[in-house]
Amino acid sequence: MSSIESVNVGVLRAMEATTGVSGIDKRPTSGAVWIAAPAPGTSGVAGDPIGDPEHHGGLDRAVYAYAREDLDAWRPTLGDLRAGAFGENLTTRGLEVTDARIGERWRVGADLVLEVAVPRIPCRTFAAWLEVQGWVKTFTRSAVPGAYLRVVREGAVRAGDPVVVEHRPDHDVTIGLTFRAMTLEPDLLPRLLVVDALPADVRDLALRRSEGPVRADGGRGRPRA
Repeated sequence: MSSIESVNVGVLRAMEATTGVSGIDKRPTSGAVWIAAPAPGTSGVAGDPIGDPEHHGGLDRAVYAYAREDLDAWRPTLGDLRAGAFGENLTTRGLEVTDARIGERWRVGADLVLEVAVPRIPCRTFAAWLEVQGWVKTFTRSAVPGAYLRVVREGAVRAGDPVVVEHRPDHDVTIGLTFRAMTLEPDLLPRLLVVDALPADVRDLALRRSEGPVRADGGRGRPRA
């Protein structure tokens, strides 16, 4: 059965980051933590600070989940990783996070419902936190990014809560495919446009790619033969 191994809340620390501080240092909590749809630039997880509100938090990135199985797969590179080591709010067990489809809905515990929204794109703060040279490239090549989630129905979550996939869309656009499209394989971007639940910024990126570059004649895409 899929479940929550740990609920992790951050501590705001001075770091190599755009704003000079970051809440990426997340630690397991005891007891229940309330999760609700956040205001722009804030976390959906109660008590979880956001150091860079311009680029983190908000409705489409309210909660970040990473699978215990994927953390363990990094053991040859990073050693044993505690829950929260990647800055994730929810460390899951037995749940396909990379293969989750955009718009997929998870019921967590009795009340909380979360919707898969977008993959995490690595940044310099992530690399600075782990103190690993070339980490952004290494993480990108792995294409196992974890998932940002939006809050459909608020509720409390605690370690051990079951996770049930309540809705799985009939498209094939997963977190893994979306990540590859947004990073190393931009030719995949037009495939994302079938997803109604795609965040607006990612949809704009996909639309620009599908239209193609501006030609000398003022049109877009390849000229007709």
